[in-house]
Amino acid sequence: MDGRLGYVVVSTCHSLIGKSYVFLPRGMTFDAVNHLTRSQSALSIRFFLLIPSPLNRIRIGVFAGEEASRRGQRRESAMEGVAWTGLLYAVFILHFVFACQLLLLQPIVAALDGTSGGVAELLQRASGNIKVKLYNEALNDLNAAIEADPTLSEAYLHRASTLRLLCRFGESEKSYRKYLELKSGNRHAEKELSQLLQAESALESADSTFDSGDFAKSMEYLDKVVLVFCPACKKAKFLKVKLLLALKDYSGAIAETGYILKEDENNLDALMLRGRGYYYLADHDVALRHYQKGLRLDPEHGELKKAYFGLKNLLKKSKSAEDNANKGKLRVAVEEYRAAIALDPDHVAHNVHLHVGLCKVLVKLGRGKDALSSCTSALEIDQELIEALVQRGEAKLLTEDWEGAVEDLKLAAQKSPQDMEIRETLMKAEKALKMSRRKDWYKILGISKTASVADIKRAYKKLALQWHPDKNSDNREEAENKFREIASAYEVLSDEDKRARFDRGEDVEDMGMGHGGGGFGFNPFGGGGGGGGQQFHFTFEGGFPGGGFGGGFPGGFEFHF
Repeated sequence: MDGRLGYVVVSTCHSLIGKSYVFLPRGMTFDAVNHLTRSQSALSIRFFLLIPSPLNRIRIGVFAGEEASRRGQRRESAMEGVAWTGLLYAVFILHFVFACQLLLLQPIVAALDGTSGGVAELLQRASGNIKVKLYNEALNDLNAAIEADPTLSEAYLHRASTLRLLCRFGESEKSYRKYLELKSGNRHAEKELSQLLQAESALESADSTFDSGDFAKSMEYLDKVVLVFCPACKKAKFLKVKLLLALKDYSGAIAETGYILKEDENNLDALMLRGRGYYYLADHDVALRHYQKGLRLDPEHGELKKAYFGLKNLLKKSKSAEDNANKGKLRVAVEEYRAAIALDPDHVAHNVHLHVGLCKVLVKLGRGKDALSSCTSALEIDQELIEALVQRGEAKLLTEDWEGAVEDLKLAAQKSPQDMEIRETLMKAEKALKMSRRKDWYKILGISKTASVADIKRAYKKLALQWHPDKNSDNREEAENKFREIASAYEVLSDEDKRARFDRGEDVEDMGMGHGGGGFGFNPFGGGGGGGGQQFHFTFEGGFPGGGFGGGFPGGFEFHF
């Protein structure tokens, strides 16, 4: 025998059928085979079947342990006589295995052939699939059962019910009517058919009310009719998700799409709508992951592409606005904040932060009115936002709405009592409010806060003449009040110390004005020692311009009345 052949060695322990197979490479000699047998236990190798490669003659050698191997080498020529016997054994084994496989397949073939036992099995399997919501698999079994036995009424009823669950209304109705042909007057089937027709009508109504914007009514049709009779209706489920998004119930939309994706994890519409729910909750990373998964499945999906690139653009614009604000490029930041908000005005969960950022920049620019509008927009979205309250308080200070500023800052301080910056801003606002409630002596004299002493005197003399009670007999009471204000303003502003304290915001109205000091005395309507009545006493240095009342006085003048 040629020693350079390829063999398959089959070893057995107690029978002719092999328990294990060892593939020997081409070129392995009988010496190598003998060595292999010597390395094994005599009990573990009882029989070897050597089949050479197809290009050579078939030879069979029988060995029994180490001793058989040595005898086999000497009797190589004798082995050729039993080669064909081994081949016959191998063919017999193969036929035996094939016959066993046919026996195992026989029940399946019988079921598919539509035997009575097979139909019962199909119905049972369909029922099990319906219980675990494998409706398409159940329909396949029911269709096979009907094909095997077109008069099987039970299969028609199960198919009609399954199709109703999926809101495949036309097909379901046909199956119900076919069942009723076979089982006329069946009340259960008639009731289910009625429910089917109600669900079909309700779904049409839900569609139309959704299109007209009556979201609450549309939701009522779905929850009370369609999804009661057709709980597996994907069209109704998707419409419900759209309604939840329209009603701003984003968490609800995420939950509903989650149920759909459990059944079909690659459903593009569910990925799109679920991503939108996360988007409107400002959970942008999760939204992007949903969009990306959908685009991997369908790179040309129009809505997914629009949503994905729209979100990327929004994040880019928002970051650019924040970066420019931090760099002090305030006017550029204003434009970019406004552009980012305009991309999706309905995205309130994200836009609230853009409104606050815009308000801060406008406050820094001194544009109080515009800043007030931006912060109010933020607080309309989230009235508990402390930063928006603080910034709106700052904006109100710019517009001199002192009371409004104090109100906002007090509320912010209550919400964040440990924030010292808020408390400092509140103190500033309270001081401004207090100052706003005192008399503005500069305004009374009609002069600016930078007016010189000469300007103050000139304004005082002019107004004192204008509002002298003797010159305003028709409205004497008003003139007297105005005259007192003018005198008080002059007393404060002509005194350097009082003026400085007034400019610092200190209260100088209760400093004993009218009791002497300075170059004039003022005793409005003083009583006692004057024989009753009212008395005004003013002394002007240098005389009263254009003459005076009471004949005039050198170096000054006096009014007595």
